[in-house]
Amino acid sequence: MLTDTALDCQRCGACCASFRVSFYWAEADGEHGPGTFGVPADLTEPISPHLLCMQGTHARQPRCTALQGQVGSTVGCGIYEHRPSPCREVMPGDAQCLKARARHGLA
Repeated sequence: MLTDTALDCQRCGACCASFRVSFYWAEADGEHGPGTFGVPADLTEPISPHLLCMQGTHARQPRCTALQGQVGSTVGCGIYEHRPSPCREVMPGDAQCLKARARHGLA
């Protein structure tokens, strides 16, 4: 059984280095329009006319540009208060979390 400590997002960061983080353009600020959460537009890249993703996550080996630190050790999000909706939806211990942890060899 995983403990709360094992699922500490401040020590993990696997989800930030496992998936493409795509979201509706209106969540970004600046050139992409007024944002609900104000994701910094300069940290995004376009996927389609209506979708953006966090820079670094649309890669063969994704790693969000806002992720700071070493996955599995000590990490943090450089834009935590302004992170997009997909980042707000992942919960410690949910299916996406466990898939990302497995991808990085974390229990």
